[in-house]
Amino acid sequence: MFRTLGGGKLGTKGTETVHSHAITDLCDEGSRLYAGALRAGRIARADAESAPCLMEFALLHPDPDDPNWLRPVPPSVALAQRLHPIEREITERRRLSVELAEFFEPFMAASAQSTASTHSMTVLEGRDRINAALNIATTECQTEMLTVQPGGRRPASALLKGVERDRPLIERGVRLRTLYQHTARHSPETLAYVEQIADGKVEIRTIDELVERLIICDETVAFIPIREDRQVALELRHPGLVRYLIKVFEFMWTRAVPLKSGTPYETAPDGITDIQHSIAKLLVEGHVDEAIARRLGMNVRTCRAHIAKLASALGSGSRAQLGYLIAQSGILEQDRSAPAEAGRA
Repeated sequence: MFRTLGGGKLGTKGTETVHSHAITDLCDEGSRLYAGALRAGRIARADAESAPCLMEFALLHPDPDDPNWLRPVPPSVALAQRLHPIEREITERRRLSVELAEFFEPFMAASAQSTASTHSMTVLEGRDRINAALNIATTECQTEMLTVQPGGRRPASALLKGVERDRPLIERGVRLRTLYQHTARHSPETLAYVEQIADGKVEIRTIDELVERLIICDETVAFIPIREDRQVALELRHPGLVRYLIKVFEFMWTRAVPLKSGTPYETAPDGITDIQHSIAKLLVEGHVDEAIARRLGMNVRTCRAHIAKLASALGSGSRAQLGYLIAQSGILEQDRSAPAEAGRA
């Protein structure tokens, strides 16, 4: 019986004994015989028959003086013989790796430029991914966060998340500036949210019309939705784009009314409130009630109630006549920004 180690195998092929294994797993019998041959300087051929792997691995060679004996090959020579093909293969693979690196180098450079451009604008799909990106940005925000929140009443759950997100910012001394639409002034949920964050560097203003939601952190990163259902958003880190969006925000900010300084629904001397003035402008531009309500962040019923009050103030008996009277009254040419500026002063 022959004993093997590692990947060694023993078996028979006809009457021939098969004894094979990797040289790094030389069997105990072969190791013992090779060590003995090195000490004695030779080994009887008959004794070596129990480990034919010694001849297969060229660890023994015939004794030129006596064919009945075998002499051991010095370990240094046996090692060199085994390493030579391995080193040759390593050299060849290194040469191949250098050639591959040189071949792909121009493509890597092109990819690096493309990656830098892609990273300046990341598409975020799904509310979970959008919120995760927002959380990271607000966590890293250290100086100022600007937000534009169109629409009227906001769900209490959304405002609760807003408090949880904004509270750490306030505690770090980050300045918060938020733009709402005028209709948010009549939302108890929004007013409750404002009260909860009012102890920090927080400024809130309202304006009649906002285009879409916008969040900017530290003049570094901006978030904008790209679908009406707000399930897909863009994370923008290109400095030029972020600076442009900041200018858009500042343009709206200077025309907005501070939340705590009066109300845009107060009646002006001409009997037309600011919100009705905004509705009149959109009516003349040809927008239907639903579009006006959506742009001003109110429901259609409220919008129509304001249209009715506007018609009454101008003495209009029909929708067609209302458009004519708005154009003839000159109310759209009046400068209604002075009260707001006084409030900001």
